Formats: sequence, structure tokens, C-alpha cells
Amino acid sequence: MNRTIMITGATAGLGKATAVRFAKNGYNIIITGRRKERLDELEKELLSYGEIKVLSLNFDVRKREDVASITGNLPEEWKAIDILVNNAGLAAGLDHIDAGNIDDWERMIDTNIKGLLYVTRAIAPLMVASGKGHIINIASVAGKDAYENGNVYCATKSAVDSLSRSMRIDLLKNNIKVTNIAPGMVETEFSLVRFNGDNERARNVYKGIDALTADDIADAIYYCATLPAHVCINDLVITPTQQANAGISYRR
Repeated sequence: MNRTIMITGATAGLGKATAVRFAKNGYNIIITGRRKERLDELEKELLSYGEIKVLSLNFDVRKREDVASITGNLPEEWKAIDILVNNAGLAAGLDHIDAGNIDDWERMIDTNIKGLLYVTRAIAPLMVASGKGHIINIASVAGKDAYENGNVYCATKSAVDSLSRSMRIDLLKNNIKVTNIAPGMVETEFSLVRFNGDNERARNVYKGIDALTADDIADAIYYCATLPAHVCINDLVITPTQQANAGISYRR
């Protein structure tokens, strides 16, 4: 019987790469995202990789009622979720705190913190009931070190880091693993979203850096999720070789 993984924010970047990685290895996949057309395309792609099942859930993690309604009405065969990857997240804007866009702040807080909490609150009880499971939270090196103009984004990812450690303690007696993965520079649409579609500014973020790829992080997620039952990676920081932490990198 195939194991089941649920991935939020699966329509691009790390989420999509993770879905493909697990589909190719025979997992049934629950993919979630805001963009239905992308979900539909990804579902077709995943089904082409083998004898697996795919369930697409179209919702925005920021909308508490939608998360509760949709995840609360999962078909019976999809309730045995072995792995939850809380991947949905974003950065918006890059301004000093005194000039920050409050709408950007709300968007990051609602997605990176509250969205993660809404989904976890819906899925964790299913894992508790089954006496096993693995929650993987995608944080960031920005949650380990603050940097200029990072302010609210750093704060939201620091919250993910803290929540991961708290979840690990709370769910320990239920045989549920919790892993915090904190990537450094990963060249996806992350910076394009942060700069509202400004391609040139987004490209400059990675200029002179041999950045990580979405597949690199998907490989790490797969590694953590497929270790023996008695082994749990609690916290994993991954950076390009040219990056030491959130604020220090060497550009060629």
C-alpha cells in the first residue's frame, strides 16, 4: 500500500519539486494551492509517474474557514496522511521597518504563520489518531539570522522555527516526527514574488551565486521522510556553498 504525503503550496518551486520527487517514488499525493489551473496540470503530471493516486485541494492557506472545511471533509481513503509538508510561504517586499508596506506584512504573517497553523491543526489530529506521522515545516535561514530589510519575513520564519520545536515536544508521545528545514538561497519564483514580478531585481538576488534548486530541497525532504522509524531529523539548515548564513555570502 502506498504511503500518503500532503504538500501545501504545491503549484510551484519547492512544493512542486517535492510532489514530483515523492510521486516518482510511489507515494500517493495530496497537493494544495490557490491556482486551480496549476493544480490540474500538476495532477496530470504526477499521475504519469506510476501507479499512484493524486488528490488536488484548491484553497488558500490564509483562509481559515476554507482550510477547515476542505481538509475536514477529506474522503476516508485520504485521511491516513503519513507526511505533511507545510511548504506554503512567501516573502513580500524588502524595506526598512519604518517604510514597510503593512499589506505585505499581513500577507506574510497570514501565510507563513497562520496558514501553517491552520493546516497543522487540521491534519495533526489525524496523525495522532493513527499513532504515527511526520510533519515537515519549510522555514528559512532567515528564521535563524536577521538581516537588513528582512524584519517581518525574518520574524515569520523565526516563528516557524519555534513552532517546529514546540510541535516536536507536543507530539512526541504520539510517535509523530517534526522536522524543520531551513533553506538558504534557492532559485525559484521566491524573489519574483517578493519583488512583485520584477524579473531583473529577482535575478540580481542570485547573481554570482551558484544557488540551490528546488530539486535540492526536495531531495532533502525525501531524505528526512524516508529515514528509519526510530530516526528524526529535528532541524536541517541547507545553504549554497557560497552562503554562510542569511546575511553573509560570497559572490563570484
